[in-house]
This record gives sequence, structure tokens and C-alpha cells, in this order.
Amino acid sequence: MNTQLNDSLSQQWFTRFKYICVPLLEKSQLSAGTVATVLALLSNLEDTLLDANGTGFTLSQSLVSYIFFPLSTILRRNESSAIPDQILEKIFGVLAILCETWWWYCDIQIWDQVFKLSSSIIGGVEGKGKGKVRDDETKDAAARCLWAILRERRAEEAPKESPEELLHTRVSQLQAHSQSLQFIPILGQTINTLLLTAKSPYLPLQRISLKILRALVSVYASEQFLPSILPGVVSSMTRIALGMSSKKGWVNGDIVALSLGTLEPVIVRSLGDDVSIREGIVQSVVDLEDFINLANAPPVDPKPPELPPYLTPRTSSWLRASASQLHIAINSLTLLVNHPTPLALVALSSFSRAILASTYLTLPQSRPLLLSWLLSLSNCSFPEVSQAAHLALSELLAASSHARLPLLQALLEISKENLSSLPRSIISQDDTKVEHIAGQIEAICQLAMSSSTSSTGLSLTSISLGIDTLLGPTGGIEKWGFTLLSVLEFTSPRMNVSQGSVAQLLLEDNADNLTQPTRDALARMLRALGRSSGENSIYAVEWFISTGRYSRTNNAIAALWCAARLLEGISGFSLDEGGIAISSGPRSRKLERFARGLARDLAELWDEEPDFNSQTDTPRADRQPEDSLLKTEFTKGFKTIRATLQVAEPRATLPTLSEDQPILHKIFCLQLLSISAGILQARYASVLIQVLYPVLHSIVSPAPHLSLTGLATLHFMSAVMSYASPANLLLSNFDYALDSVSRRLSRRWLDVDATKVMAVLVRLVGADVVQKAGDVVEECFDRLDEYHGYEVIVQGLVGVLGEVIKVIEAEEPPTQKEGQDDMQSSMIISSLEPLFEWLSHRKDPPPDEDATDHVPAPHRAWGTTKTDEESVENQSDGPTTRPKIAEDAEPAPTPGQALTKQMVSRSIYFLTHASPVIRARILILLSSATPVLPESALLPSIHLAWPFILNRLNDAEPFVVSAAAGLVESLVTHVGSFMGRRVWDDIWPRFSNILKKLDASDDQNALARRGYGAVGTESAYTHSHRLYRSILRTMTAAVAGVHMQDASGWQVILAFRRFLHKQAHDELQACARELYIALGRGNEDAVWLALMATFSYLREHRWDIQDNVRVILNE
Repeated sequence: MNTQLNDSLSQQWFTRFKYICVPLLEKSQLSAGTVATVLALLSNLEDTLLDANGTGFTLSQSLVSYIFFPLSTILRRNESSAIPDQILEKIFGVLAILCETWWWYCDIQIWDQVFKLSSSIIGGVEGKGKGKVRDDETKDAAARCLWAILRERRAEEAPKESPEELLHTRVSQLQAHSQSLQFIPILGQTINTLLLTAKSPYLPLQRISLKILRALVSVYASEQFLPSILPGVVSSMTRIALGMSSKKGWVNGDIVALSLGTLEPVIVRSLGDDVSIREGIVQSVVDLEDFINLANAPPVDPKPPELPPYLTPRTSSWLRASASQLHIAINSLTLLVNHPTPLALVALSSFSRAILASTYLTLPQSRPLLLSWLLSLSNCSFPEVSQAAHLALSELLAASSHARLPLLQALLEISKENLSSLPRSIISQDDTKVEHIAGQIEAICQLAMSSSTSSTGLSLTSISLGIDTLLGPTGGIEKWGFTLLSVLEFTSPRMNVSQGSVAQLLLEDNADNLTQPTRDALARMLRALGRSSGENSIYAVEWFISTGRYSRTNNAIAALWCAARLLEGISGFSLDEGGIAISSGPRSRKLERFARGLARDLAELWDEEPDFNSQTDTPRADRQPEDSLLKTEFTKGFKTIRATLQVAEPRATLPTLSEDQPILHKIFCLQLLSISAGILQARYASVLIQVLYPVLHSIVSPAPHLSLTGLATLHFMSAVMSYASPANLLLSNFDYALDSVSRRLSRRWLDVDATKVMAVLVRLVGADVVQKAGDVVEECFDRLDEYHGYEVIVQGLVGVLGEVIKVIEAEEPPTQKEGQDDMQSSMIISSLEPLFEWLSHRKDPPPDEDATDHVPAPHRAWGTTKTDEESVENQSDGPTTRPKIAEDAEPAPTPGQALTKQMVSRSIYFLTHASPVIRARILILLSSATPVLPESALLPSIHLAWPFILNRLNDAEPFVVSAAAGLVESLVTHVGSFMGRRVWDDIWPRFSNILKKLDASDDQNALARRGYGAVGTESAYTHSHRLYRSILRTMTAAVAGVHMQDASGWQVILAFRRFLHKQAHDELQACARELYIALGRGNEDAVWLALMATFSYLREHRWDIQDNVRVILNE
């Protein structure tokens, strides 16, 4: 049944092909009139073949021969040069489809003819003579036909019911024919032609040419013939891969992959280890017998066999010459490591792996180069590239690989060479070379890591031992370490203000002679060294820390940076990742003990006084040049000719030490403290008593970078110790922090910045500090009693009290003061209706009373005595009396209020301090405490300090007067009843004098406003402006909250008209409008009279107040 169905299907397709082939055969003699018809028939034939293949129909051998006959007839009956390109392109398209099936059973001669025909069209050699130059599309069609008969096939593509060995048999037949002496010249000419078309700018032709070249050199060319074409193929493929043959100067990734895919088999089959061992030009040594054979080997090459002229014999001299030239060609491909496409990089990784695995004996000089490519590609940012490179290295270094031992030796040589050349590359400012070297060392370390060992099954103990030795006591770190430190130079980075979270401002650094990518590459290299060596590299960390601990030179800073990066690698995390990526697994006791001791040692640096005299005071001429300061000069351009008689070159002066170096030293110490916190995590609490003060001290530093680094360190510690925020960390360890500050405020040990540390401690803890603030306040006043004569310390301690007040003020709700109603508004009679009502009814008789005489009523309940009634009254009066007493009693003060009362009562004595800054800070402190305290707690202290407050209004410093005015404003606002008489009897006369003095001083002030009748200064940040603002606000609060006398009110109305002038500062105009609106609520007639009189008999020509007067009167 299936046979009948197949026969019917074959008959149907034969009929369709017949309707095309018969007319095509009739028109086989081409002419100007038949070209169009033949072209249409060929297109129809090609479409029909594609339809047949799409349906799964397999062409029989007879049907293929039937279709091929009209095509061969056209080629025979017409001169090759007379066939148009379009006809020839269609013919090759049909032949390519036929050859996909015909390849399995066609005669060798037919395969040979199709090969020659396609090759001649591609090369432009048709018949005798030079031939016709075809277009790229025709050459592409011929190349595709050639590809159809040359491509490697799989066993699944074999025809149905064919023997299993058909593929092997067919390939063997074609290889035997192609490797015959008669066909080798044709093969060579075809390869030469394809090398030319592989450089074509037409990409489809270039791609198919490279595919054919790979098939020819890997399958059809004999091993004896490949040495002859090796130079040409290597040269052409190298130029194509590098883009030297194109005008655009770069190559697509697929072209690079195809060119490397062609280069790989020609190298492996020409001078690979297997063929070279068979030819006897190299010997493989695996066991003792191979050593004996190696010792008995003849010293000279045997006489090469006689070969045809176009074949090259393999000899030792040929191998040395070819290997040298090949190494030069391979070295030129180094630029491909930085190719932007993953396809090209994966191809380069595959090429390196194949060459290393197959030529580890014949190309020893190329081993380090190819290994360096794989190492660089293993660090690639493309995952597919890095995975391919890792897999290639794993296969090459596996125990079953014959190239394992030579490659391990090459890896050690690469490591040694890179480490020795790294300082030279850094000092010459070759960033690309530095990044390459750092990436190489990082990749070697990744191979030696335990994680890589467990995943690949490698046992690279030699590399691991080499790294351990390098970073251990016998690794000579004193030599290579000092060399590396001498070329690293760090400076503080420029600060950029950003809106990001402070927790994201993680511990940064900046190398002055390196770019950011280069610095990151060096950091990754050091982390990889520490990670691969583990605890064995603690010695190197200790050496770097000991080098940088007791000095502030550039070498010391670089040493701390290197120690931090190595310790990051040992601990398995990076500061760049924050505290999120740190594993909570157990650490070794040795590492924890080292981290704990490191934290204590580094914390002591904040308690030491660095000896900068030995570094900066010595004259430069008296110093001996150190080896660490000698550097290679890197210049560009022409060398200038000195027009002097001095033969010797002038000696350059040694660089001076930077002022940023102590700051950088502390920054890297903070990084090390953060890393130690990441190692110990929750167990870091045991060293917090030593560490908290250095971190907080760094936060209050005037250097922005150090301050942000200290804050980032605090955030990092909080994260790794599982605290929700730095405030929680400080609150839990508040006693540690306060004790560290107290110890630095003693006579034996006095740190001026300790008060700043205490202030920032209070600020960071926030509202929760109230429960701990009693200790802070007690400590501050104890130190004030002890150091009251030291202005800097007193100022800092008062600042701490101010921070406590701010926290309490934000936490405590404002107390409700009695008598806060608007005094002026309460005295205004808004309506006379009640008076008129009383006048109309004042003579009305009283309402009638009930005159009925009722019987006498008992004065007590029936049956009760006077004694019983008194006892009942006593029992009933008891419960009602006690609540009345509870209502009249004042509620107990909160902890914050009690603390504020203590600060107010003990700080008023500093109102007479010699320092004006401290006097102003105390006044500000009292102003902040006013809304917090109830009247019973506040007023006794204010009453006691009132003479001192009045004296501060006559202070010589304007900012002290401004602070005193601010205190009066706060008092008037919150305790107006207490300030009733004091404002008009004590405050207003002094304010009047202050206004006169300020008016006179503004005439001599360089910042005063220029203009007719101008008032105040241009800036809102001058002392006079702030004092004006305080006086205006104080009088506004006094007018609204204190009963105003008519005489004083009239003086106030007249005195502040100047601030309504439109040339005054906008803020002062707004304050003046508020004052006059408040005055108008108390005596609007006086305000109207004074303001309107300003335009008549009280006229001031200097002031333009019309706009502000209009606003006030509209209110």
C-alpha cells in the first residue's frame, strides 16, 4: 500500500517537473529572445523543488538526473561567458537544492564536475583565458552550491532504508578523491579563490566563503597538504578577524567567529601534537619508557621523504620556524579580547581551548598568550562568555587532560610576571594594562578557590599553594608589597551633593593616579587573592596594617587600602554591597580573634597624637630621597632643550605630603572597622565600647568625605549587627558611648571634639534619648563646673544641652498656659446692645415672689438625730472633697519637663559668661525651653534671671541682643500674663534705644540697602536684620498677649512705620504688617490715625508705605 502511494506521489511530482524541464530543454540554446523565458522556467523549477522539500518528498536518483539534464544541456550548449549572471545564479540555486539529496549517491565524477564548475565561477576562471567577472550574487549562488556538496552531514540526514555506514563510506570516498594527487591542485586553487572572496564586502558571500574554507581544511584537505597552505590561510584569517581587509576597520561578531573557526583546524591539523608525534618531530613524555626513548632520540632530523612540489614535509626546523611565525599571528589577535559582541568572544574562547589542548608540545611560546585570553574572558561581563571560558579552563586543567602540567606551569609564570609588572604599569599610567593584569590575577585566583574546585572537580593545589606562599611569611611581601605601595597614590574625592540615602554613601576611596575602572579592577584582584588564600593571607593583612598604622604618608594610606581589600576577600563580602550580602554563617576563631584585635588597635589611633613634625617640618633639602618616592616619569611630546651650561639634568623636588592624607588615613581605618564588624556581626558588641567614639568622632569631622564615611560606617555596623537603624544601635549601647565621651572630658584626657560627639550622639538617637538624657545633662553640668573657664568646652557643652532641648521639644506637646487669650481683643466692646437693654429695663420692678404661707418643714429626716446627720455628712463630704483637691493640684511633670527644668535652673548663671557666643547659646536654650515647661517650673527661674536678660538687651554683640529678643518673644507668646508690665516698663524702652542705634549703624554698614528711605540690609542673614525681625515679632506677640498702655502703644505705632516702606526687606515688611494688624485689633483708631497722618502732618517723604497701608486697613 505504501509502495503504491509513493509511486503515485512520485508520478505527480514527475508530472510537475516535466512541464518545466521539457520547455527548459527546448530553450537550452540561449538567445536574446529566450533569456526571459528560461529565467522564468528556472525560477519556477526552483520554487517547485522548494515545495517538494517542504512537503517531505525525497527526490529519487532518476528524478534528480532528469531535472539535472536540462541544466547540464544549457551549460554545454552555451559558452560560459554568454550565459547571463541571472541565468547562472538560478542554475546554481537549483543545483544546490539537488545536491542536498544527490550528495548521498551521485557519482564521484559528477561531484568533481560540480566542484570544479562552482569553483571556476567563484574564482572567475571559466574556460580558457581570464574569464568573465561575475557579480557577487552569482558568486554567492555558486558558493552555496559548493557548500551543498562540502558541508558535513549527520547520520539522521541519510535517506530512508540506507545502510548505517553510508555516511562514513561516502565521506571516505570523497576524502580519497579530494586528497588524490590529481585533485590537490584544484583544491589549492579553490582555497586560494575562497581566501579572496572571504574578504569581499558582500557579507553573504564572505560568510559562505568562510564556511567552505573551514569544511575544506578540516575534512577534505590532506594532512600533507595543509602545511603548504598554512601561511596563507593564517594570514588571511587574521586580517579578516581584525578587520584589516575592510575599510570600516571593524568586523561583525559572526565573521570573527567564522574566521577563527577556519583558523583553528588548519593550525591543529598542520602542526598539532598528534600529527607532529606521528611525523617524529616532537616526542611526548608520559612515563619512564618515554624518557628512555627521549634520551635515545637522534640529535638531528631524519632526511625528509620525497614529496610532490606542492606538499611540504614536516621537520623540526620547519616546526620551529612555523611556530615562531604562528605565534606572531596569534599575538596579533589579542585585540579580539575586547570585542563588543559575545559571539566573537565565545569563538575566541573555543579557539584558545582547541589550540591549547592540541598544540601544548608544538607551540610552547603561545601557551601563556592563549591562557591569558581565557583568563581575561573568564572575567567578561557577558555570562555566556565567562561560562565558556571557565568551562574551557576546567577542561584544560582537568586531571585527564594531557596539557594539564604544562598549562599549570604557564599559569604560575603568568602570575609571577603579572605581579612583577603591575607596579610598572601603574606608575606609567597604562590603565588598560593595569586592568588586564588585575583581571588575569583575579581569574587565576578564581580557579584556585574552593568553590571552583568543588564545581569543576579540579585540584589546583599548586596554584593554591603558590598564592598561600605569596601572601604568607615566606612570600617576600616586604619586597613586592613596598613596590606596590610606592606606586599607589590616593586623594580625597570631590564631593557631589545628591539626594540619595546616606546609607548608600558607602565607603568610597579615590586613587589619584588611577581611573575608576582601574581602581575597581585592583580592588577585585586583592579581594580574589584574599578569597582564594583564606586565613593564610592574614599575615599579609597584618603586614599592610602594621605598615600603615603608625604613619600618615602615602605609603601608609595605600597599605591600609590594600589591607581592607584583602580582608574583604578573606571575609567573603564587599563594602560596596552593604550589609545585605553578608552571610551569617560561622567564622573561624582565628579570623574572629584577628578582627576583634584589629578593631581595638585601630580605635586607639583616635586617641593618639600623630607626630606630623617628623614628616613636614624637616626641610626638603635635608631629606634623603626614599625609594618609595622615586617614580618613573611619564611624559608626552618633545623634550625641551635647556639653554644653559649645566650638563646635569635639574633634580626634581620631592613631592610634599598632602593635607588630605590624615583624613584618608582615618577613612581607610573606618573601612577596616566596618569589615571587622561584618566579620564579627552580633559578636561585635564586645568591642563597641572602643569603636563607637572613633565612628562618632568621624561624623563630626569638618571634612565632608570623612563625615559621610563615618555615617556610612555607623549604618553598616547597624545592618550587620541586625539593628533596624543606627538610632537603635546607639540607644542599646548608650552607656558605652557616653562613657567613652566622659573619659575624654577628664583632666587626664581632654578632647575638645568630645562635646561635638556627645551632641551628635543625642541627635542620632532622637526622641528615645529622653530616657537616657538625665545622664547626659548631669555629665554636661559636671564638666561645666569643672571647665567653666574654657570657652570652647563650655560652648560645646551648651550645644549638647541645646540638642537635648530640641529633642525634648519635638517629643513633648506644648503646655497649655493660663491667660493666653488675646488681651486686646478681650477689652474691645464689640456691641452696645447689652447696654441699651439694661438702660431700658433698669427701672422695672422686680418679678413677683410667691407670698403663700406654707407650713414649717423639718430641717432633718424623720427619725434621725443630729449626731447621725453629722456622721452622714462626714461620710458624704469625704469623697467629694478629695477629687476637688486632685483637680486643684498641678499634674506631675513629665521626665522631659523635669529634665528641662533642671537645665534651665542650672544654666542661667552662664548668662554673664565672658564669651558672647555662650551668652547667646544660653538665651537660645531658654527660648527653646519656654514652650516645654509649665509656668510653675519656668517662671521662678525667669524671675531670678530677669535682670541678666535685660542686661543682654544692652549687650555689645548684636547676635546676643537678637537672642535676648527671641527669648522675650517666646516668653510673651507663652506666658503673656507674667510679661504684662515687664514688656512696657522694661523691654520697650530698650527696644526703642536699639532701633535708634540700628538706624544709625545701618548708615555705615556696607550691606545696607541703597535707595531713598531704604531700611535694613540687603541680606536676610545679617545680625541687624535678625534683630529687626526679633523686635518686630516680640512686639507683635506683646501687643496680642499683653495689655497695652495708650502712650506706649502710640510710640510703637510711630516707631515701626519705617518697615512698611516698600524698599525694606520683604520679610521685614511682612512682620511689620502683622504688627500693625495686631495693633489694629486693640486700637484701630490710633492705627488709622497714625498711618493716615504719615501722608499729612506726620508725613515722611522718604517712605513709600501706601501698598502696605492699604493691606493693613483692608484687614
